Amino acid sequence: MSRPDTDVSGGQPADIQAVARAAQILALFSPGTPEITAAGAAAAIGLNRTTTYRYCTSLASAGLLERRGEGAFAPGPLALQLGGFALSRREILDLAPPHMSELAAGARSTAVLSLWGSSGPVVSRVEEDLAGTVSVRVKVGTQLDLGTAQAAVFLAFQRDQLQGERLIATWPADAQTRLRERLDRVRDGGYSAVDNGRGIAVLAAPIFDEHGLCASLALLNTLQAMSLEPDSPQLRLLLDTARRLTVRMGGPAS
Repeated sequence: MSRPDTDVSGGQPADIQAVARAAQILALFSPGTPEITAAGAAAAIGLNRTTTYRYCTSLASAGLLERRGEGAFAPGPLALQLGGFALSRREILDLAPPHMSELAAGARSTAVLSLWGSSGPVVSRVEEDLAGTVSVRVKVGTQLDLGTAQAAVFLAFQRDQLQGERLIATWPADAQTRLRERLDRVRDGGYSAVDNGRGIAVLAAPIFDEHGLCASLALLNTLQAMSLEPDSPQLRLLLDTARRLTVRMGGPAS
């Protein structure tokens, strides 16, 4: 059985060492250091110039860096895209709590904010109706499956439709057809409504920023306490809150 290549100085597999060194180079950027040279990076992280230059050119080829004049490098388009995405996630988590508290109290339901993870929505913030006699609870960090109302919102409105199609393709053919029909209804209506089959009703709506979909906002309650119909008062409150958060995030006003 073969062993992975290792770096004799650190004892780490070579691919892990390469990732660590690339991260060291990217970490050199700051508001006061918008550009670096291979020589400057080599001195900062303790590598020789030739090796550091190879890392910089590889990162530039991947879009994480871009070349500037006189041998300098700056953050590339992929790094800027990832940074913008990370900032958007942090911003919505900072903005959402007071809106979610107001929504939970007004709808007498549990409000849930979800962000997209590696393969589906992840519950990132929960606000319960503190005055309610019955509370539907969900844990922060819960990975939601593709059959949930929140997942339908992401699959219907997310920018990377190819990723969504890859996930949908893991389902049986007949289930794929039903899911795609459901996503069409979500796009037309601007929200998703699901009876989870265990007595719980879920309404979910998209929140957009200037780049596109950034989160889903949902209400959870028992089927007896919350209607899934288009004239549901909880749905009106949900859509209004999602629109207000969209405006705060720099998304479209309507």
